[in-house]
Amino acid sequence: MTASSASSASSAARCSVDETDDSGLLAALLDGMDAALVAFAADGTVTHWNHEAERILGWTTAEAVGRTGLAGWAVRKEDADAIEAALAAAMRSPGRQVHEFALLTKDGHRVLVRTQSSAVRAPGGRVAGVYCAFSEVHTQMDLERSIALSEALFEDASWGVVLIDADLRPAVVNAHAARALGVGRTALLGRPLGELLAQGVEELECALQHVLAEGAPQAVADLWVTLRSEEAELPRRCWRSGFVRLSSPLAEEPVPLGVAWLFQDVTDAKRAETEGSLLRFRAHQLHRAGRAAAECPDPAEAAAVHLDFALAGFADHGLVDLAATPAPRPYGAVADGDAYDAYDEVEVHGEAEAHDGAYDTGGGAPAASEASEASDTSRVSEGAGATGGAAPPSGAPEGGATGADRGRRARRGTPRLVRTLASPAGSPGPSETLSASGIPTPYVPGHPAFQAYERRGSVRTSAGPASPAGWAAARNWPDGTVHGLCVVLRSRGRTLGVATFLRAPARRPFDRADADYAEEVAARIATALDLAGAASL
Repeated sequence: MTASSASSASSAARCSVDETDDSGLLAALLDGMDAALVAFAADGTVTHWNHEAERILGWTTAEAVGRTGLAGWAVRKEDADAIEAALAAAMRSPGRQVHEFALLTKDGHRVLVRTQSSAVRAPGGRVAGVYCAFSEVHTQMDLERSIALSEALFEDASWGVVLIDADLRPAVVNAHAARALGVGRTALLGRPLGELLAQGVEELECALQHVLAEGAPQAVADLWVTLRSEEAELPRRCWRSGFVRLSSPLAEEPVPLGVAWLFQDVTDAKRAETEGSLLRFRAHQLHRAGRAAAECPDPAEAAAVHLDFALAGFADHGLVDLAATPAPRPYGAVADGDAYDAYDEVEVHGEAEAHDGAYDTGGGAPAASEASEASDTSRVSEGAGATGGAAPPSGAPEGGATGADRGRRARRGTPRLVRTLASPAGSPGPSETLSASGIPTPYVPGHPAFQAYERRGSVRTSAGPASPAGWAAARNWPDGTVHGLCVVLRSRGRTLGVATFLRAPARRPFDRADADYAEEVAARIATALDLAGAASL
């Protein structure tokens, strides 16, 4: 053998090995495809048949390769002409052709498939055959529905949708979620959740970590969050949230890609639900208090029962101060103070109608720097009005007193309020009925109790963040009090005294609904105390 012949033999051997490697690589690629594939030579002979085609139709590679066409075994004879014409058109046309065919499985069932056909060309440009990739129509439709659903969720959904990656950072955000968070869609991407939420971020991150580790929870969760964005309409919101763990469909074992967080703002519904529950609870408490008070032989004890039932879930302390007034006149007679009241009602009738509302105060005269609550007002039973806000109107005297108020004070003077009922300041227990010593409670002028007595309405007050530590002591209230509500006691057209409800820092300030409830309780307490005074005569 010459050197040249040996070299030719070696080259031929290498080419044979390369062709063998290429054919093995091609077979591996075809069998690893997610779509079924069949290839035809120019004369219609089947040259390739991958594993997915075997799974869908049941014909093995050995049974399929070498057959001429599909008629009679993979396609019904009635459908063969249309399919062969479509494949022939794909061989003549550039690009891919998409069709839907009904193929035949090995056991005789028909399967509707969606195909993509394209010509296979030799190196010289000559058409060498055609390949046809296909999958079941319902599988393809499921994929298209999934894509369409994903696009709809991130464009037009009425729920907020945020795709959170494994690092707990937003990766994709829809328009609704961006509006709810108060920032742009692109500005959210990649930012820690703590930069978006001031409160509630710990609960949200805990839920996301649980979903990544354990999967989706069984039910939705209501998360209360506070936004950092100044553009948000209402910073504190309640979002009803659902979580779905996302896994890669290409991995053999589930690999979490992140969490899909879907949420809807239910703040208004939750607040309405809370208010409804509160109203039902308070109505039930009033009913129970009435039933319990009816069993009390002493009207003063009945008043204490009403006070005890009112404190549950409403306030931390309750006080009742009665005015040291002369004994009631006979029926038809007019008391001295009530004569002035009648005169004042006629004198300031127009003003009372113009300023009908509850009184908010920063606490009266003791501290000029005390902060008052917002001017959300509740109803006043009869008295002359006030501005309802923290600052008096232009030209009004300090403390919101009008000319009529000063006239009444000048004629009647400051009332002498004597402590009659008080809840325990230390350990919880029933309210105590104090002995009738006649010593007035040392309230300073301008005290909210005096204001409520003089105006015959409700006065709300709060310490505020900048108030001194002795705010409660300056008003002769229990230590730790930061919110107060003083309500006048009225019975049979007379002012008997003032009921005071106090809250600690753990509770929110009193609002208008609280004032309405306190007035209802005060009316029952006043009736019982009025009966007790009449019985003592």
